[in-house]
Amino acid sequence: MITRQRSTLSVPGHSEKMHRKAFELAADVIMLDLEDSVPFDSKQAARAQVISTLGNADLRSYGISVRVNSVDTSYCFRDVIEVAQAVGNKINSLVLPKVDNAGDVHFLSRLLDGIELETGIETPIAIDATIESAIGVENIAEIAAAPRVRSLIFGIADYSASIGARLNSISGHGENEQEIYPGHRWNFVMSKIAQTAKAHNLLAIDAPYGHFQDLLGLVSNAKAACALGFDGKWAIHPSQIETINNVFSPTKEEIDRAKRIIEAAKASAGRGAFAVDGRMVDRATLRLAKKLVE
Repeated sequence: MITRQRSTLSVPGHSEKMHRKAFELAADVIMLDLEDSVPFDSKQAARAQVISTLGNADLRSYGISVRVNSVDTSYCFRDVIEVAQAVGNKINSLVLPKVDNAGDVHFLSRLLDGIELETGIETPIAIDATIESAIGVENIAEIAAAPRVRSLIFGIADYSASIGARLNSISGHGENEQEIYPGHRWNFVMSKIAQTAKAHNLLAIDAPYGHFQDLLGLVSNAKAACALGFDGKWAIHPSQIETINNVFSPTKEEIDRAKRIIEAAKASAGRGAFAVDGRMVDRATLRLAKKLVE
């Protein structure tokens, strides 16, 4: 059971060395990848390595996800069948990339139905749907309402390509934005993802920041996602984990302020608005405070 997902470390599925290193780190979720980070000629080997890793690892402290290939490839169904049959009892979720419509999710969910019945998996494997295209955003409400969906993930690079946006950095993942657009270039789509996720009681997870040596840029990028309502962010390098965890964790000052609001509300004896530190707050503020403390 994943209780929080501030940081998700993406780890290439075919690299046993990187797997061992990942389980020594402080990411909330380890995501073993069978998609973009794996060369085409290593897809089968990556599946075998993921199965071996999960079969032998002590996973009690981690959330575990596996990113399969998209449904329009020849790899997806084998990724799901082989991995879920072998180690499905150790997986919290499958990350489904390039989700364009709810049918993609229904396909994966039905496949998991049969695997869980055959293998006796008691806790259903959730689906993390990655929104990576203009058509995916167009169909986002239906995707969010599909079976097993636990989170919506922003796929910034493929989304950029789908709308014909400029490639303004080497990674294509959040760098140099301030140089080409006078504001937050992805505010609309990220707000749409966060709003839809929360309307369906799902997590909203942000795309990775590609320049892993630029921690100041990562802080700014992660703070923007947090401010828009995202619950966490992918990391593509171990050096990013601590920063992401810090940004998506409330500070002691924030917690103390929220507790003062809650105590003031109790003392207000049901009045609609009340004062805290010389400022008027109301029941909406109280809901924010309670959510932060929880």
